[in-house]
Parts: sequence; C-alpha cells; structure tokens
Amino acid sequence: MNKTPYEAQQFANVLVSALVGFNSFDIYIAPTFTALDRVREIISSSNIKLAAQNMYYEDSGAFTGEISPKMLKELNVSAVIIGHSERRKIFGESDELINKKIKKAISEGLTPIFCIGETLEERQKGLTFCVLEKQVREGLYGISKEDVSKVIIAYEPVWAIGTGVVATPQQAQEAHEFVRKLLAQMYDEQTAQQITILYGGSVTPENWFGLFVKKDIDGALVGGASLKESFIELAKIMSRVII
Repeated sequence: MNKTPYEAQQFANVLVSALVGFNSFDIYIAPTFTALDRVREIISSSNIKLAAQNMYYEDSGAFTGEISPKMLKELNVSAVIIGHSERRKIFGESDELINKKIKKAISEGLTPIFCIGETLEERQKGLTFCVLEKQVREGLYGISKEDVSKVIIAYEPVWAIGTGVVATPQQAQEAHEFVRKLLAQMYDEQTAQQITILYGGSVTPENWFGLFVKKDIDGALVGGASLKESFIELAKIMSRVII
C-alpha cells in the first residue's frame, strides 16, 4: 500500500527510461489497484509487464472491496501476486482460498505469483520444510502438470520481509531446492525445472548477487527496494549475471 496514482505514474516513467534494453529476463511491477490504469499507459510500449497485488476468484458479485480477474485483464495485467504473507497473516487467507485464486488466475490467462514462506517461530522450531510442503501441496491442489508450469512460486521467509534481515544465500537455496524437489515429486523433474522460483525478503542491491547466483533461485519478488531506484540496480545486477 504505497504510492498514490500520481506517484506511481512518476516512478513508472523513471523505470521505463532506466530499464530500456533489459530483455534477458522478465520485469513485472505491481502497483496498488488505484494506480494500475495510469501505470499501464506509461509502460505499454516498454519491456515492463504489469502485475496486480491480489485478486478474488469470482468474476463478479456481492464481494465488496474485491477485484476480479476480468477487471485486471481489461487493464492489461498479465500476472497477479497470490497468497502474500501479509494477505495470509493480516487478512486470514487460507491455503484453500489461495488454491481457488491460483486456479482462477490460470483459467483467465493470468500468471499467478504464488507466495509461500515460514514465520520466525516456525523456523526456530525446525518446521520450515513442513510449512513449505503444506503450503505448496494445498496451494497447488488439483492443478495439472500442464497448468502448474504457468505458475511462478515466490519463497518469502516471513521473518525476512521488511525487517532488514535477509536469509543467507545458503538458507534461501536450501528452501528453493526443497521446493524444487517437492515439485518433482508432485509432478516430474522436467516440470519442476521449468517452474520459476523467486526469492523475496529484504532484497537489496547489496545482498542480491549472492542470492541470485544460487542454483535454484531464479529471480526476486522485491518489496521495499521496488519503491525506489534500488529496483533499477537489482535489474542491472541480473543483466550482468544472465548471459
């Protein structure tokens, strides 16, 4: 919940100018709902894609305050963040609800950015892998091998979001590797390798290189650093690594 429509429009202009020619990887920005239309106009002729921060799983109806996938598609939104830890914690979103949203996003041609991650208490109790397995299995329940390849997974340790504390490259890699192996069990090895797994949690230009070079970390779900020009520095680091 950052940036007014005007502020988002101004920042989108900065990003479009700075990120020209960055075509070796996908760049999505996910402004708040009220800024989607203005940002869409700014990035329409650029290499930047538009994402939304959430959606509901129905087309329309008595769901006051919710946004449908059809509304997003009319604004040329191509991806949507689903199951972010703040949605889970503050708004009580369950794995079952998240599963419905993922299925609906896929059916509407939107790319789900499916967030998973453990709390500090869960990590300290040694429950990280148990939590991740439950979230992945229930979030992807009933989704076919063909459709799961359309999902982007974002591992975001809750204890590292907005805290300034970042998972070490080894901690992040262990979680990503676990998720990749779990996907291979649920589907197959080829499918697991095709799925993009992002890391999210206090990513900055100072720590990003050490994370991104890890085998199973394919990109980042950027929080605070996406609100300022640090986002451009992250893209520059990725462009130097990807050949």
